[in-house]
Amino acid sequence: MDEIRSWLYIGNYSDTQNKNQLDFKSIRAMLQLAAPVKMAGITSLYLPVNDMSPIKHEHLKQGVEFVLAEKEKGSKTLVACAAGINRSSTFCIAALREAEGLSLLDAFKEIKKNHSQAMPQELAWESLCSYYDEKISYLDLMRVSAQYY
Repeated sequence: MDEIRSWLYIGNYSDTQNKNQLDFKSIRAMLQLAAPVKMAGITSLYLPVNDMSPIKHEHLKQGVEFVLAEKEKGSKTLVACAAGINRSSTFCIAALREAEGLSLLDAFKEIKKNHSQAMPQELAWESLCSYYDEKISYLDLMRVSAQYY
């Protein structure tokens, strides 16, 4: 689990099950994209988002609204998928774009600085670009990603 901002963390499925780590980091909300996990004292939203598939605009909207609502309450939120690479990165990019007004590529750079394995899959990236009406090729995303290795 890595901190992207004081209010936003990114991780994987096993992080959603580690109560000690969640408590240590003061995580009080989780956007779960792999499977639902109930944890006492933590507000959760599970969205059935398939890996290696396009992401429905309604799911992007719902997930980002959840993260930003928790931010407004002062809660730290963990966004987690199975491996912490594709889906969680995609939703964190969207959350940063909306919270800070960053472009999709700039939001990706911010995540990549603290979570080196971040890499939206091509269909997820295309979903983001479509949702936000930004025309950024997947090749451009891969070029930016290569700068962090």
